[in-house]
Amino acid sequence: MLQYKVVELANVTEEALEEALNETVATGWQFDGMQFAMRESSKRPAMAFLLFTREDKPAAD
Repeated sequence: MLQYKVVELANVTEEALEEALNETVATGWQFDGMQFAMRESSKRPAMAFLLFTREDKPAAD
């Protein structure tokens, strides 16, 4: 069964994105995508959502 993980970042900087991506991938998750929430008054994103997936290990009988 496929598991999903969403990481929400309120601080959308290059460093924060790299850190969150590297930390999550190092724990066995695969990067699946990224979405940004924009403000109308700014060209910079207000938030970022990093999407990850991984296969759930079947329970041992």
